[in-house]
Amino acid sequence: MENVQCKRVYDPYSEEDGIRILVDRLWPRGISKEKAKLDYWLKEVAPTNELRKWYHHDQGDFEEFKTRYEAELSQGKQKEALEQLMDLVAENKGRITLLYGAKDEVNNQAVILKKMLLEGK
Repeated sequence: MENVQCKRVYDPYSEEDGIRILVDRLWPRGISKEKAKLDYWLKEVAPTNELRKWYHHDQGDFEEFKTRYEAELSQGKQKEALEQLMDLVAENKGRITLLYGAKDEVNNQAVILKKMLLEGK
């Protein structure tokens, strides 16, 4: 699981990315599917629209976002999507790259997912 990395979907593709998984609910603006070079798009593992809007539009606190997001990931379709992601990571011997569209490279859902994957949650 130490082969999981996070990367902006707008950053250049690299063969070293391994399996590329978009973990955003919305398609990133201004990028074609060809340029994104995705292997998977796991929309359901992304924060709900309500949580995303709260965090981005209301300038929510990242720690509160993290708490709410982890709670979302413990239920329903998001829990199933997280389990699917965990299975992909467990089955893969190479690198996995979690792709996101946010400008903030430190405080985003991909970073939270990576930490959860590394901790085996």
